[in-house]
Amino acid sequence: MPARRRRLAQSVAATVVAGVMLAGCGNQPASNSTEAPAAAAADPKSAEGAKGNVTLCGGKDASGIHKNTTAAFNKANPGMTAKYTEIGSTTDESRTQAVQRLEGKSTECDIFMTDVIWTAEFASQGWLLDQTELIDGIKDRLIPSTTESAKYDGKYWATPFYTNAGLIYYQKDKVAKPETWQQLYEEAAKAPGNGLVYQGKQYEGLTVNFLELLYSAGGEVLDDAGEVVVDNDTTRKVLEFMAGGIKNGSADRAVLTYSEDPTRLAYESGNFGYQRNWPHVYRLLNATKMAGTFGVAPLPSFDGSSKASGVLGGWNFSISAHSTNPGAAVAYINFATSPDWQKHVAMDNSQAPVNEAAYSDPDVVAKMPFAAELLDSVKGAKPRPVSPVYPQISQAINKNVYAVLSGEATADEATKRMAEEIETAKATF
Repeated sequence: MPARRRRLAQSVAATVVAGVMLAGCGNQPASNSTEAPAAAAADPKSAEGAKGNVTLCGGKDASGIHKNTTAAFNKANPGMTAKYTEIGSTTDESRTQAVQRLEGKSTECDIFMTDVIWTAEFASQGWLLDQTELIDGIKDRLIPSTTESAKYDGKYWATPFYTNAGLIYYQKDKVAKPETWQQLYEEAAKAPGNGLVYQGKQYEGLTVNFLELLYSAGGEVLDDAGEVVVDNDTTRKVLEFMAGGIKNGSADRAVLTYSEDPTRLAYESGNFGYQRNWPHVYRLLNATKMAGTFGVAPLPSFDGSSKASGVLGGWNFSISAHSTNPGAAVAYINFATSPDWQKHVAMDNSQAPVNEAAYSDPDVVAKMPFAAELLDSVKGAKPRPVSPVYPQISQAINKNVYAVLSGEATADEATKRMAEEIETAKATF
């Protein structure tokens, strides 16, 4: 066993034992056993009669979804008090702060709000309680793609709270609803005011935008066995297509500096026909002069010969292995994922519920008219590459995609380098 993996295994075993002691559940193997201790599990029954405080930790609560949910939970559960603690203003900051607390075995946070891409990394380190039994009890009301985002090594390590999938916003008086990426790019190139804006800055958002096209073209980064398969003609074709869009004016070159909010603001100027962004943008656009002028569509297929496929986003509830009140944590998760509260996730915060029934609820549809399109996008979305070293994999992707879009590398050079760097990342675990 490589030294790093041996040290990791030792660290995971120690952390899991600590989690078992704190959670009050699970069994250590007999002293003569050669097996590693089983991961501590969240007990669904522990929510019954739970009391005391439960603290959630996560990023900036810009939409107020956590403020609303904790307030409603506290009102409905007078024996418990939930509070939300912001531990970062950006996703990267909140991840860094979460890692520091988990590595330090801090008991400050009972629940961490975890990005769907963190599941494998956090679970492999032994930082989380196993939520398999909890998920099995509520799986029938959750969208399958969302539960997959909480899965690693055959177990569920989190419960989905709200999900996300990219959408296309288009100005109805300028451009047509897109059916394929080719059609969208052709339409966008017809006139200066028809162009496309998206997240082309070198960061996680560019990884997602690239994967949306790659998946819809039938490509993959890792296969089902976890082997690197990105070095192929499909990847080259997608990279050439994206770079060609910037060269011919389909996409404004300024997208190379855009994350989500700059994309939205550029579109709000009225100078573009299309934008690729997330569902929460709908509420923000309707608070501007553009209200009523735009349509919302699921992401298109690549060329009409393949199935449209988005990239799953969203945030999950992960129970810390060091939580001192896992019962209250389970009670909170049960409340926040209940069919009734999931309607509020959509109506009050313009986020995508993980409960499928919410999308057809009349009250939700009244507030979110594109609910059917959003559900199609979420159900058809695929996860990003599942790996404990996902951050390094994503960096290898967005760095090389950016090199092609900015004209610093050819599609062939970037594809080969991307595959090599992902292989190097995988070898570190």
